[in-house]
Amino acid sequence: MSNTLYVIIINPNEYYLNMADNINSPTVQIANPGPLGLLAFGMTTLLLSLHNFGLFELNSVIITMGIFYGGLAQIVAGLFEFKKGNTFGATAFTSFGFFWLTFVAINTTLIPGMIPADSTSLGAYFIIWGVLTLFLYIGTLRKNRSLQIVFLTLFLLFFIVATKDLSNIHDIAYIAGAVGFICGSTAMYTAFGEVLNELYDKEILPLG
Repeated sequence: MSNTLYVIIINPNEYYLNMADNINSPTVQIANPGPLGLLAFGMTTLLLSLHNFGLFELNSVIITMGIFYGGLAQIVAGLFEFKKGNTFGATAFTSFGFFWLTFVAINTTLIPGMIPADSTSLGAYFIIWGVLTLFLYIGTLRKNRSLQIVFLTLFLLFFIVATKDLSNIHDIAYIAGAVGFICGSTAMYTAFGEVLNELYDKEILPLG
């Protein structure tokens, strides 16, 4: 019985060529989730601001908008920002998405047996969100002017609403409505600008 020696020869050029093909293989590009998050936030905020103006009650229109668009759509946008590696966008969108869900839960009987919020706890609630927004506003100083206006007016909005709840001066709601209108409108404008500027590959709406 004879012993046979088999020799396997590896072509190094073919090996490195295959490696290069793997490195240069196309990757799936994720679309910019920012406009979705900004529209979800802006449109829901604008709707709530019209309520603060006294145009209509806090009814099912605002509640469902808060759950599905202001809440869930923003969270989806935030999760895609996580995937893109955008820490700021991920933190902002997921945080404010869950803000809307908590806001809905506070203002409805979504959770049975829950003790209703009083004015003091509501004031504390909005102050805490105002502190978070101030932190995020500082982050926008590295971004465009439109986004800075969104977070600055949102910061003011939270503290105005907190003042209304803590002081029980309900006319302050009109001021909150005005500031919220500016905040929501600017968020929508920023979203429109990001979509159109990317689509036309030039500045259609200036963002600053």
